[in-house]
Amino acid sequence: MPTSYSELRAQLATLTTEAFRPELAEIDRLPTLDIARTMNGEDRTVPEAVARQLPAIAAAIDATAERMSRGGRLIYMGAGTAGRLGVLDASECPPTFNTDPSQVLGLIAGGPSAMIKAVEGAEDSRELAAADLDALGLTTDDTVVGVSASGRTPYAVGAVEHARAHGALTIGVSCNEDSALAAAAEHGIEVVTGPELLTGSTRLKAGTAQKLVLNMISTITMIRLGKTYGNLMVDVRASNDKLQARSRRIVALATGAPDEQIETALAAADGEVKTAILMVLADIDAKTAEQRLTASGGHLRTALHA
Repeated sequence: MPTSYSELRAQLATLTTEAFRPELAEIDRLPTLDIARTMNGEDRTVPEAVARQLPAIAAAIDATAERMSRGGRLIYMGAGTAGRLGVLDASECPPTFNTDPSQVLGLIAGGPSAMIKAVEGAEDSRELAAADLDALGLTTDDTVVGVSASGRTPYAVGAVEHARAHGALTIGVSCNEDSALAAAAEHGIEVVTGPELLTGSTRLKAGTAQKLVLNMISTITMIRLGKTYGNLMVDVRASNDKLQARSRRIVALATGAPDEQIETALAAADGEVKTAILMVLADIDAKTAEQRLTASGGHLRTALHA
């Protein structure tokens, strides 16, 4: 890692995410609509960059699902925007997939306060990343995903190096080729999004790319773990009025049952959507449905075929 600002400046100059675009040097003089069109055009290139990494993403997901099926956790680690995206993705898993809050975690350099305010020097510490993982009691069934647009952030690289040394599965998500992060990880995912509209502002295209990749990692892993039935979120946790209504709609879509039968099933299943669907489709009681789901590892489709 660089030992001086001049060395760091030279290193950043080699990164495509930090490149200066002369053709946009007077963008501030354009009409607002033209700036918006330019920015929108830039954003359209992001899915194409992600598409080029789909084989690497799929391999990482399969490996993650295998570990999580043995009780492992999915742990995102990053600094700044990358860290916030990891925390966001992790926080959305419990209501969406009924995961335990400890099953998918997002750690940001500097701790929770760094979500809203930068913590001085936190991203530059490999030691902090190792300490954060040690505090979690890392196991060999866990998956650690280091996220960094530059691919050089010491906190993210240090997290992956420490996790890999302790036998955990490691994934590195970056937006530059030949990154230290991808090299450190067992599964390197380099989504090269190119120079930003604002020089070095990696919360833009790079941030969007990272969000798309994390969406894939969590969502498809949960599909592999049986958290869905087709494209229905059958493990959704009905924690508010909207989700209560969505639960009933999911049961209706999966079963085609009338409202009265749906209400009866959900009441008997204590609100568990997956159990209610199995009750209706297999014409069994709640206890039997729960037993079948347990035997199938929570996979509704497997329980139905049983």
